[in-house]
Amino acid sequence: MKLSKITCEEFAAKLASKEPVPGGGGVAALVGALGAALGSMVGNYSIGKKKFLGMEAKHQEIIDKSCDLMTKLLALIDEDAENFEPLSKAYGMPKDTPEQAAEKEKVLQNCLKVAAGGPIKMVEYIYEAIKLQEELVDISTKIIISDVGCGVQFLKAALYSASLNVTVNLNSINDEAYVKEVKERMDKLVSEGSDVCDKVYAKVTEVLG
Repeated sequence: MKLSKITCEEFAAKLASKEPVPGGGGVAALVGALGAALGSMVGNYSIGKKKFLGMEAKHQEIIDKSCDLMTKLLALIDEDAENFEPLSKAYGMPKDTPEQAAEKEKVLQNCLKVAAGGPIKMVEYIYEAIKLQEELVDISTKIIISDVGCGVQFLKAALYSASLNVTVNLNSINDEAYVKEVKERMDKLVSEGSDVCDKVYAKVTEVLG
């Protein structure tokens, strides 16, 4: 059974247990998906309102893109879990001889890049969802704008959490060029995304008084 298909209660129970998955990566993907879903919800409540007549196309674009990102992030819950399994097995490989140690290191390095792949995509998708909230905050009805604030806070938490799951893998990867490229890209998205979240949240609190 895929983790994205189980109940909230089952997911929380698995998370609280000693089972290897879900972990921080899966939770980052789930929280990011919820943040994107809130963006779609606000768009659905705001579209067609008298104050925003003429903005229907923009609202629909935000709704469609938010739903697409929600779906992609939910899929990453399972992808992250699947990618962790070979890494877990690689850590258990023997290293009693030089040949075994070399083979283990080779397998580990490949598995670490695979394991980093899910969180890297999470950061990218979450950043996209944050940028949609930036567009939405100025064209959302006041009675539901609090959910834009909730959405960006979820997305900010997910952004940092996914980034940590990238970093924990990068720290064990020996490919310096790969590590440098990924780290620079992730740092830029996290920094810019976090700033946007703070600005959007400030707008929400200003509107709410």
